[in-house]
Amino acid sequence: MKPQDILIAKPATKDEADTLKAFLKALKIKFEVAESPYKKEFVQKIKRSRAQAKKGKTVKVILDEIWK
Repeated sequence: MKPQDILIAKPATKDEADTLKAFLKALKIKFEVAESPYKKEFVQKIKRSRAQAKKGKTVKVILDEIWK
């Protein structure tokens, strides 16, 4: 790994993000926080849909019936 390589971390919680930031600051490693390219409303819809799918609340559509 070269010093100019970019590392991407994906903390799952705010606590993980805060800990990661504190760790990088302690090591004096430069970092930046990038914002999501997606609108918050869109992300919320996706999360809601994934939660529904986990609960089995889905609709099965047969390919041949899509165009009817």
